[in-house]
Amino acid sequence: MSRELRMYQRNSTSLLLELLAEFRILYLTGPRQAGKTTLAKTIAAERGMQYLSLDEEGVLAAARNDPHGFIQSFAGQNLVLDEFQYAPELTPAIKRASDNLPPGQKGKFLLTGSADIFSSARTQEALPGHMARVELWPLSITEIRGSRFNLIDYLLAGDFSYQHALPELGREQLAQILLDGGYPEVQSKSARGKSIWFKSYIQGRLFKDFETLYAARGEYHAKLQALIPYLAGLSGNLLKYASVANDLAQNDQVVRSYIEALEWMFIIKRISPFVKNSAKRETVGMPKLHMVDTGLACHLLGIKTARQLATSAIFGNLLESFIVMECFKHMGWAEEEVGVYHFRDTSKNEVDIVLERSGGKLIGIEIKASASVGEADFKGLVQLAEFVGDRLAAGLVFYTGERVLPFRVAERQFFAVPVGLLLALL
Repeated sequence: MSRELRMYQRNSTSLLLELLAEFRILYLTGPRQAGKTTLAKTIAAERGMQYLSLDEEGVLAAARNDPHGFIQSFAGQNLVLDEFQYAPELTPAIKRASDNLPPGQKGKFLLTGSADIFSSARTQEALPGHMARVELWPLSITEIRGSRFNLIDYLLAGDFSYQHALPELGREQLAQILLDGGYPEVQSKSARGKSIWFKSYIQGRLFKDFETLYAARGEYHAKLQALIPYLAGLSGNLLKYASVANDLAQNDQVVRSYIEALEWMFIIKRISPFVKNSAKRETVGMPKLHMVDTGLACHLLGIKTARQLATSAIFGNLLESFIVMECFKHMGWAEEEVGVYHFRDTSKNEVDIVLERSGGKLIGIEIKASASVGEADFKGLVQLAEFVGDRLAAGLVFYTGERVLPFRVAERQFFAVPVGLLLALL
């Protein structure tokens, strides 16, 4: 099959089918053009569900005109409602229909949305507890490569004894992976084609969705055009709202609310700082900001070639964002969900990723854009270990070399792990 015609296998498909067999409502959310519609249509065909898109004017008008009547008209069918964020007023009707189902009936509604409206104040009434929510991100590198390897499962297994040499990634080779990003439609396009696609994505969809979600008024368009590229340049850094507002000469509260909306739209991802008291994690310290897609980030920053990115000061930060988002993507088909945080102490010792299991055990991950690694690269992990004690189950430095290497630092065992592990067809 030619590359242009390739359909990517989504590794989370089996999870979605499993959840439809267990829940009355499944909400599949994630960024536009990540593949939700393709996957929803595939599932609809496989399960005999009626598919409707609220992106179609007639369907949307009917849904808004009489929400309860609209849902009731499909009482005898299981229903896929694509682009659900355009008609949040359907929520009470879906809730009523779900509440009236026989106890054993599952898989009644599959809703997809390009904005996480159930985090939005515009949706006042949440759907009931028998709804499952799944995030579908752009393609992971393993899905692009046709692999079922799961990074989260690998990390939680704790077996870092892999002895075979893995692909050593040259800086430009890795830069090309970051430049391509994960949107399915972009993978087969030329550099010019990618640029046109991303420009259309921002102008034709991102602004439209922002207006729908945020009910934006006034000069929001110009403010967003300044804010989004700025945030792309901030990827992999601490997010200081006052600094962003000051640099862009914008109101601090407006900047905060716009960033929140961009996160609902899956353009950016904020990672909370790790603190011992889980109740304080949303309020203590500064979050770290990551662009969800490194390809989109490169476009916003005017980076068009792998060589340009490889020699750019932002290369290391985008590599960090790439690994962070691979963690979230792989969680879609991992055996276990984990919390994702970052660590930074008062002496500015940092760990890029802290994964927390439900029992409280932790895995710390530092990311280094280099083929060499030394004892000094584990400094942040040593400080994290002192901070949390025996809760730290593993400490790793991801680097671009070719072998898993053990390091013993400050009487603790750590490992250097090749980024190439994600590309190996394990």
